[in-house]
Amino acid sequence: MKAARLDLAYRDECAGLLIRLNECRRASGFAPWECGHERHAFEKCEYLLYRERVAARAAEAAEAKKV
Repeated sequence: MKAARLDLAYRDECAGLLIRLNECRRASGFAPWECGHERHAFEKCEYLLYRERVAARAAEAAEAKKV
């Protein structure tokens, strides 16, 4: 991740997908119609991580309400 120069904010479970996406973007000259599959895979991974965080916070809130 350091060699790929990823910011700390992007070093999560989806970092491997982001590295491939950035490589594709550089190879295609950042053409917006290229790298669609890589972008979709990365965005889906980020969305699933978001859903996990929301579910965890909801569980924490429900647990706090019980006490």
